[in-house]
Amino acid sequence: MEPGRAIPVLDKGFVRLVDAMGDDASIVQAARVSYGEGTKTVREDAALIDYLMRHRHTSPFEMVEFKFHVKAPLFVVRQWFRHRTASVNEVSGRYSVLKEEFYEPEAFRRQAKRNKQGSEGALLDEEALALLRKAEQEAYGAYQALLQKGVAREMARMVLPLNLYTEFYWKQDLHNLFHFLKLRLAPEAQWEIRQYAQAIAELVKARVPLAWAAFEEHVLEGALLSRTELRALRGLLTPELYEKALRELGLGGSRLKEALEKLFGPGEAP
Repeated sequence: MEPGRAIPVLDKGFVRLVDAMGDDASIVQAARVSYGEGTKTVREDAALIDYLMRHRHTSPFEMVEFKFHVKAPLFVVRQWFRHRTASVNEVSGRYSVLKEEFYEPEAFRRQAKRNKQGSEGALLDEEALALLRKAEQEAYGAYQALLQKGVAREMARMVLPLNLYTEFYWKQDLHNLFHFLKLRLAPEAQWEIRQYAQAIAELVKARVPLAWAAFEEHVLEGALLSRTELRALRGLLTPELYEKALRELGLGGSRLKEALEKLFGPGEAP
């Protein structure tokens, strides 16, 4: 996907790919420590990238960078900026008068009963939405009044709520971007930031399809097992039964050997 096209997110937000440096070939080139084209065949490149991902050899993925232009509500951005591995430049509320743009959900969600920081189910309440809109109008009205009285922009902004939209540029290498996506695509992440993560995932997948496939296989849809969990599986499975199941799923060769050794230790190769 070429830089420039904005993907709409939420009611007024977007994610836009501004620039990108590198692609799958850059990852392969870095891994081979080569100054040539760095590629052999797509199949060999895919196998190498897959190897790097499953063995957590992360530095070659840092050779690829993405720069995004994002428009999002402040409460989403505050979660976003907890990922401290990016270069960020946000619209300044000290320099500029902030626009009257607020995120208004189609419906609220109920507080989750078991997860104190999460939500669940729709709460269809027109009065609650009316309260939100009233708070927005009153807050922005106070903001304008303070500015008219000569209060500095850096102080007048104190009255604005967290559903105000802001914009920022966000530059991130692929290794740390994958970490961001692993966390923010997870079902337990807040719904609003998941929408932004899905838009970013679409842009990343188009640029580095081989790396995305490896990330999806080993990280996004994969899982780490504890020592206790491994012991439990070893008690339920035999190497022969596990090998058969892996072969039926298309695994063979060195990948099959690795999978068997991961669960049962060295010496269980087919």
